[in-house]
Amino acid sequence: MAVYSALLLAALVLGAPWWLLRMATSGRYRAGLAGRLGWVPKQLRSAVAGREVVWVHAVSVGEVMAATQLIRELSAARPEWLIAVSTTTATGQSLAKQRLPELPVFYLPLDFAFVVRRYLRVLRPTMLVLMESELWPNLILQCTKVGVPMAVVNARVSDRSFPRYMRLRRLWRPLLEKISLFLAQSEETADRLIQIGAPADRVRVTGNLKYDLREGRESPLVAMVREQLPAQARVVVCGSTLDGEEKILLAAWPAVLAAEPNAVMVLAPRHPDRFAAVAAMIGAGGFTVLRASEFRERPQPVAAGSIFLLDTIGDLAAMYSLGALAFVGGSLIAAGGHNPLEPARFGVPVLMGESFQNFREIVHVLQVHNAIRVVSTAAFAETLTAMLHHTGEAKAMGQRGRKVFDAQAGATGRTVQALTALSKESVVSAR
Repeated sequence: MAVYSALLLAALVLGAPWWLLRMATSGRYRAGLAGRLGWVPKQLRSAVAGREVVWVHAVSVGEVMAATQLIRELSAARPEWLIAVSTTTATGQSLAKQRLPELPVFYLPLDFAFVVRRYLRVLRPTMLVLMESELWPNLILQCTKVGVPMAVVNARVSDRSFPRYMRLRRLWRPLLEKISLFLAQSEETADRLIQIGAPADRVRVTGNLKYDLREGRESPLVAMVREQLPAQARVVVCGSTLDGEEKILLAAWPAVLAAEPNAVMVLAPRHPDRFAAVAAMIGAGGFTVLRASEFRERPQPVAAGSIFLLDTIGDLAAMYSLGALAFVGGSLIAAGGHNPLEPARFGVPVLMGESFQNFREIVHVLQVHNAIRVVSTAAFAETLTAMLHHTGEAKAMGQRGRKVFDAQAGATGRTVQALTALSKESVVSAR
């Protein structure tokens, strides 16, 4: 661990000029800096004082969304627990505060032993719950030293990361052996965890929490947009797009409008620091652009053919409900794709590019049921237009996707049961 900590420190020191530049120009890494460096926020101190705390860490937006229903059901099952939520990214932080306003939310401290110890002394957690693949060596070691049981939930090992884990499995094995429980999304992930070094008797398959993503009410922004759309609007929701994909979408848009004049695009870039650049790109292409941040303050009709830029945080998942068709980004470039379940749960037909290894298992299930269309960049515009034109076929695809989503539900309940059982086992073993 001394070598790991030294390398981490060296990376911070050598990268300091770049970090300082990014903070000065975008503010992206400025938020929560003091807390990351070990100054525990006063609000967090006061919130957890005298409470039985469960610490849940969710790195960014996707993990926060998956964790939200789990946290709500954990709180209902164990009302004496105060769940404190940490995130790594500013977007994750914003979404966690929005979705879980009653709970303390803070930034994950840097993985130095002395920094982690400060947080553990304040939180005194009953349990640490890590979402998906967040494995921090010093956090794991310091929790072990003070007897905090740890669980990795919704665990996944991607195609890209598995070879790296395998090359370093001699280093990972001693760390994984300190974790009390692994709740994997699939049998494949469970097998990979065991190969990397997780004890087989601590690995279970509970399913993917993202199949349980449900909101009981429509978001205010979605309701406002619905009211302002033309009566015959065909909405194409393009979610979580990355640099390079907007150009492809905008290049395809004139052909879409020629075939479907009532089409409206909702365009949601993945990263907030690109909102302004994407807005400028839309304007330069000669398209009418409405920005959600401005629309929210001054609603106006959303004209056919226009592009509604979703430059807000936390609204995309609900916005998919408006779609006649959804494109899930990060897939037309080599980025591994994003979650196709978000539109599938609304019965919206889903289109993705050929890069989807981050969600390969989910895409495979949808493909087996003919509930998703995977397309090359070259065929993207033609396929998008055809799916909008053949409404009956597209609607049937969307309904199949919704059935897949509903059939896979239940992971949250199984995870809650496993975590509460782990808590009871830890109490018994501590006596």
